[in-house]
Amino acid sequence: MRYLRYLVLLVIGLALLTIAFANRAAVQVSVLPADVAQVAGWNWQAEVPLFVAIFGGVAVGLLIGFVWEWLREHRHRRVASTKTAEAQRLERELAAMRDAKGQPQDDVMALLDKKA
Repeated sequence: MRYLRYLVLLVIGLALLTIAFANRAAVQVSVLPADVAQVAGWNWQAEVPLFVAIFGGVAVGLLIGFVWEWLREHRHRRVASTKTAEAQRLERELAAMRDAKGQPQDDVMALLDKKA
């Protein structure tokens, strides 16, 4: 199974290298479109290889997706932590009740304790 994982990673790596070598031409990346930059009076621009722009876009998209999902699941994590705290509290309460009453020695004693 480990070798299959390495094989998949190798194939993905080779595909990414192929994309990078095929897209080495420089492109101009700007923050604002030309018309908006003219109105705003400023525009940040950079010359980067095309594969950097592609991989950067993918990385930014993944980052936004991860943050979005983390924020969306906050409610579920809060409910889970509340339930965990409640379960721990109930376990402590049950242990305290068992210590106060004492454990019956066998099933017959438990039945006699219930009748009393």
